[in-house]
Amino acid sequence: MAKMPNTFIIGAAKSGTTSLYDYLRQHPDVFMSPVKEPCFFAYAENPPEMVGPGDEESNRESEVVYTLEHYRTLFTGATTETIVGEASPVYLYDEDAPRLLREHRPDAALIVILRNPIERAYSHYLHLRQAGREPLRDFEAALDAEDERIEAGWEWSWHYRRMGLYGQQLARYLEYFDREQLYVYRFEELTASPVRFAQSVYRALGVDPSFKPDTGIRRRATGVPVLQWLHRFVGNPDHVLRRWSRLVLPEAVRDRLLMAMRNANLEKPPLPDTARARLAKTYRDDVCRLEDLLDHSFSDWLATETRRANDK
Repeated sequence: MAKMPNTFIIGAAKSGTTSLYDYLRQHPDVFMSPVKEPCFFAYAENPPEMVGPGDEESNRESEVVYTLEHYRTLFTGATTETIVGEASPVYLYDEDAPRLLREHRPDAALIVILRNPIERAYSHYLHLRQAGREPLRDFEAALDAEDERIEAGWEWSWHYRRMGLYGQQLARYLEYFDREQLYVYRFEELTASPVRFAQSVYRALGVDPSFKPDTGIRRRATGVPVLQWLHRFVGNPDHVLRRWSRLVLPEAVRDRLLMAMRNANLEKPPLPDTARARLAKTYRDDVCRLEDLLDHSFSDWLATETRRANDK
């Protein structure tokens, strides 16, 4: 029988979980699910309605898993690895995931990367704008629409504000798991030194911390396309020039060129001061709760005046 995972990257979304997934996957004593975000422990009992723009297609492309039988097949390739894992950032947010994870793996190691919830929300909004799914061009209008969208059954990616309530979310996990099972990191640790960050995670999980992963893999930048025709070109594998390039260029070269073109065609509009102040007020009580849970200060997240100055 296939092994079941013992390690889960549970969040937060838009906080570097894909990078960490790659760093773990490279380690010789770690096996990671070939499907990065199976989302099984969030969707097994209560699949989302998927009525928002692009919801069904997005989850189909992500290869979301709904049955335990299918979930087990993701780990048939695991052999002698100490760590067997997957990375579904919806687990931190989903209300049922802590209980289901406890039922299936009470000894689980749970890895969390926490990003400033204000920045996280805006990044998620820009991500959906970039994908052509978010119809509202004003971030605050999208925040205003959030509760109505949730009520209508739009999937979790649209829950910009609620997904940043980390204190509430981690409190749920601590009802089912010991604090020692939660490995919590700040997003800044990843961005400051990816190798040092990866090695600290290796050390925490009990695998060789001297292993040095390739951290040079470029990820898609987040932003709003400047030229729509270029955005459509890089996203359309059937375009005549894309088909021609497959005949004359190695795959690695094509991928690098497309990534460079995609990223160069993006701009990131600054987060409006009014939206930042609004979210700082929204998150204040939850950040205090988070600080109490983790015995760590996150007050810099709410320092809107300092943040505005740094943005200029």
